[in-house]
Amino acid sequence: MRTTVCAPLAIAMMTLIALGCAPRQEPGEPLRGLTRAEHGRFLKGRAVFTREFAPEAGLGPLFNSTSCAECHEEPVPGGSGDEIEIHATAALPDGSCDALLDAGGPVYQQHVTPALGAALGIEAEPIPDRATARGRRSSPSLLGLGMLDAVPDEAILAHADPDDRDHDGISGRPNRFGDGRLGRFGRKAFVPTLREFTAAAFLIEQGITSPAQPAEETVAGTPLPPGVDPAPEPELSQDDLLLGLDFVRFLAPPAPIRTARFTGRGEDLFERIGCAACHLPVLRTGDSPVRALRNRKVKAYTDLLLHDMGPGLADICLGLATPGEFRTEPLMGLRFSEKFLHDGRAASIEEAIRLHGGEAVASRDRFATLPAADREALLAFLKQL
Repeated sequence: MRTTVCAPLAIAMMTLIALGCAPRQEPGEPLRGLTRAEHGRFLKGRAVFTREFAPEAGLGPLFNSTSCAECHEEPVPGGSGDEIEIHATAALPDGSCDALLDAGGPVYQQHVTPALGAALGIEAEPIPDRATARGRRSSPSLLGLGMLDAVPDEAILAHADPDDRDHDGISGRPNRFGDGRLGRFGRKAFVPTLREFTAAAFLIEQGITSPAQPAEETVAGTPLPPGVDPAPEPELSQDDLLLGLDFVRFLAPPAPIRTARFTGRGEDLFERIGCAACHLPVLRTGDSPVRALRNRKVKAYTDLLLHDMGPGLADICLGLATPGEFRTEPLMGLRFSEKFLHDGRAASIEEAIRLHGGEAVASRDRFATLPAADREALLAFLKQL
């Protein structure tokens, strides 16, 4: 009987894969299975993602960061970050949500270029008085988002239970963009596609226009003063925009690690106490022109639906999402985070669990009553994701 062993590192990667001995992908590497052309776009896109913009190249005049990688840098470009940005919206008496689009919302930039600061005497974009709530947002990891982009709408909607018909206390529901399309990106699951999410980020976070987002933002609804933005529009070409998109789209999801403390018990407890009801362990992509994204399983630990997290975490409304509703946060790559929850308020995974409310109360309370050894096993499982 022939025994198969891992080949030396000098052997080509395809040989390793054929033998089942391929090394685990490191964070920031591209998806396996990309064509040569797609891999080339990934590398060129990384250069766009890490490009530092200056005012003369189009930065601002309102901005939160000077590059994508400034906010998404841990442990590699495309990861999470420690920056906190400010969002604001208005919950209206009829139950609808005003995103304050005519007044600069819902994202309010915390920095201005010297030209805009001199013209208006401001250091950040002012939030209008009609805002009813503000929210703080940490920078999430982008690793694996291309896989989430490729999950079919029907796969997400299959897990929705807005009326809790099965009476399990979990009533995930979809958010919808203004035109009715299913949302999946952002902490409130408002943006439908990764393409829109990327183009909007260039404009909202850096003030960089593109053919997809050609108009400069206002200052809280007031047009920019003349001369404060000298760069011609669009400030990012269509080619560079699509390269930046492909860098994010082709980033591989972080593979879980197996530490000496991992026994499988923590994973079983994760499901037993109900965490997996919202943090769905596996999603499957659908058809895609990119072979590496087609019909693939991704261990994302999210259902991409909105869930009520209780009044303790509530902040802004957005789209159909009420102040207390948030999209289930993907847990892939959790081990690279140093702060947790949508606003980074939790300093540890355990603290984040204990701050869960609303639909998560039952699971939170079950966690609290676990024997210490079981709690440690569950936390050890989460720390290897």
